[in-house]
Amino acid sequence: MAPGHPVHVEAADASAASFSALLRAHRDAARLTQSELAARAGLGVRTVRDLEHGRASRPQRSTVELLVGALGLTGDDAAEFYTAARGQLPPQSKPAGYTLPTAPELHGRAEESAALAAHLIDRPGLTTLVGLAGVGKSALAISVANRMQPHFPAGVAAISVAAGDTVTDVRDVVCAVLGVNRPADLPARLEQPVVLMVDAVDRSPEAFRTVLAELLAVAPTLRVLASARAPVGHPGEQVWPLGPLALPPAGTRALAEAERHPASALFLARWRQVRRSPADVEVEALVTLVRRLGGLPLAIELAAARGRVLDPAEMLARYGNRLLELGSADVAASPPLVTLRDVVTASYRLLEPAQREALRRLAVFGYRWSVELAEDLLGPQVDVVPVLERLVELGLVQVRGSGAFRFVLLDVVKEYATEQAEVAGELAEARRRHGVVFARFAARTAPTMVGSTLAAAVARLDDVASDLWAALAYAAEHDPHTALCLASQLPRWWRFRGRDQQGRQWLRRLLDDPRTADADPVVRAWADLGVVQLAAEHGAGRAELDRGEAALAAFLLVGDVTGELAARGVLQVVHQSAGEYDDARRHGEATLALATRTGRVGDMAVAQHNLIWHDLREADLAAAQRRLAAVDRLSARSGEHKLRALARANLAEVLRLDGRYDEAVRVGLQAVEMLAEVGNPGERRRLVGVVGLAYAQGGRLDEAEKTLTDIRAALLEEPGPEADVPGSVEPEEDWHCAMIEATVAWQRGHRTLAAAWFAAAARLTSGLNDRRDMMEALVGLAATSDEPAEVVTRLYVLRDSTGISLTPRALDLLSHL
Repeated sequence: MAPGHPVHVEAADASAASFSALLRAHRDAARLTQSELAARAGLGVRTVRDLEHGRASRPQRSTVELLVGALGLTGDDAAEFYTAARGQLPPQSKPAGYTLPTAPELHGRAEESAALAAHLIDRPGLTTLVGLAGVGKSALAISVANRMQPHFPAGVAAISVAAGDTVTDVRDVVCAVLGVNRPADLPARLEQPVVLMVDAVDRSPEAFRTVLAELLAVAPTLRVLASARAPVGHPGEQVWPLGPLALPPAGTRALAEAERHPASALFLARWRQVRRSPADVEVEALVTLVRRLGGLPLAIELAAARGRVLDPAEMLARYGNRLLELGSADVAASPPLVTLRDVVTASYRLLEPAQREALRRLAVFGYRWSVELAEDLLGPQVDVVPVLERLVELGLVQVRGSGAFRFVLLDVVKEYATEQAEVAGELAEARRRHGVVFARFAARTAPTMVGSTLAAAVARLDDVASDLWAALAYAAEHDPHTALCLASQLPRWWRFRGRDQQGRQWLRRLLDDPRTADADPVVRAWADLGVVQLAAEHGAGRAELDRGEAALAAFLLVGDVTGELAARGVLQVVHQSAGEYDDARRHGEATLALATRTGRVGDMAVAQHNLIWHDLREADLAAAQRRLAAVDRLSARSGEHKLRALARANLAEVLRLDGRYDEAVRVGLQAVEMLAEVGNPGERRRLVGVVGLAYAQGGRLDEAEKTLTDIRAALLEEPGPEADVPGSVEPEEDWHCAMIEATVAWQRGHRTLAAAWFAAAARLTSGLNDRRDMMEALVGLAATSDEPAEVVTRLYVLRDSTGISLTPRALDLLSHL
């Protein structure tokens, strides 16, 4: 019987006939032996034999399509055959004769497919798609093979290697799909460029390598696209790693947004096949689930198949912490992969013992990590680069992005490796080592959280935030000395990220733990100082002052200059906030003397800058100007451009207070440009207010009003309540706005309006650092009020309680009342 002749199985219901019986019937009708059918279909003889005897699991779609083409089935026969094999109709009917399997629907692989096709057009030889089982290698390879057909008129063919295939099996299948009768005819057949796609070569790698060498020896223009869990190892092989699908961002809540990301789009596409109404899906749970699945297509398909009975939130609750158990008996492969544990195990077994150990230890990383961190974790006895190369080759480690922290383990791989580490008795030591690694990392990073390197240092700690918290939590229970070392390096980061109360609690807990009583005194000193620094952030610095004094004493005892400078700086802030100005100035001057004695130019600049407040408190404007000149000089020498810009901004303010308004405007406008360059918008806006007030006090009222308009426009662009309309006497969002309004009104003779604005400005100040501003507003109010005595009394009470002296200009105004 000729291929393609109709076959009718003798059974009451053809759909009930077993696939094995149907396959035998069609082969007999086509008068083909098992070997002939295997060769025509591009399959191994063992695969055909096992399918006919019912010993194989449900065949893959590509296998069924190859058999349909080889048997010449069309129409109802093809549909019946496909349904018996797969339980569903094929995506589209296949014409008679050998053809490529139908290109599957791909999500998020368009760019990769195009790039791989372009690569194959340009480069003969072997290209191997490599990645974790279930990452979609076969689907991409079939898609690319279909895409290549217009470019290779001499032929694009595909075969699938079966477990146990011999060299003869593979060679015969290649001959069959290329349409030659014997291997000796292959050189002539391959004179023109041909593409051969070979799926699952790692099922019988030695046989494939032998045949591949034979083919490339006689056909230098042949393109071979292989898919495997590991590189084949052929000379000149081009390895093409394939990673998981791109994930939706955490926190995605809109279904339309989830549809735009390949991983969640694939989940939704597969879920809609088993659930008809996904519109009411809980998107946040879906996104969390897909992110936990790591974008691995097989994992997504397995989870989506559960959609017949579970919603994404239920899947997350059921499988979120045991992804390895997620599986299906409906997954066909050889050998069958029925759970994600099988997927990871298959790649794990390809590793050498030392590589397996490395993977088990790397599983303690929480999220992204760097070569540097991996090296520190694995120790000097491990050459980390070739280990990472192998893990990346097999898809066990993913590379995300191009920064230092670009390596990541999929959750399913991490879960599996953690299990293996626990079985091997290595997990506790790996976690302990993890804490040591991040204590060292924090110790290297913390000193750079100053000046121009602050932002980069914060970003480095942000990149490993999950690891820092995990290391701290584990070490606090099992290795408190390491936990204290780690926590003592984090106060600046906690402070920068608004975690001052949480950080303070961690430090107090570790310092009070009796197991850390014998810790290194310097480590305890840094931890004590961190408590004070964080407490000061929420107004509780005075309550922790004893810890700061103890830290200073410890640093003095061992001669730790860096520690002493840091301790005195924190103590200066705490004393100043508590109104203990003499103590604050004493620490500030000691800091300056120590920095000068040790030649620390940057610290000298900071110390001088911090002492300016005390000069202003005492109304010693000349001293403040001299100190600002020193800051300008020192910050230029040390390269602290931001500090230099701040010093210039403060100089504009001092000049304004000294009545030198035109100079204040000139210096202020220079500083505005400097602050724009270093990126400090808050300070820049404040400085624009200083310039505007200098315009108003210097009688340049039109320029003052224009500046006022600019400030209000900037305020409207910021989050928060809108600024009040010009001319009203309600409190503005900015002290400078109220003061400019008041000064302009006063200069134009509108005393009542001016008094209202001065009163508004006085109400806009709060906290110690604003008391001088409040006093300036009260001076203006006293000068414009109809009843100045009450205001003056309030002014002097404030002066006596804060120790802030009035400037000569203020005293002159009050003397005329």
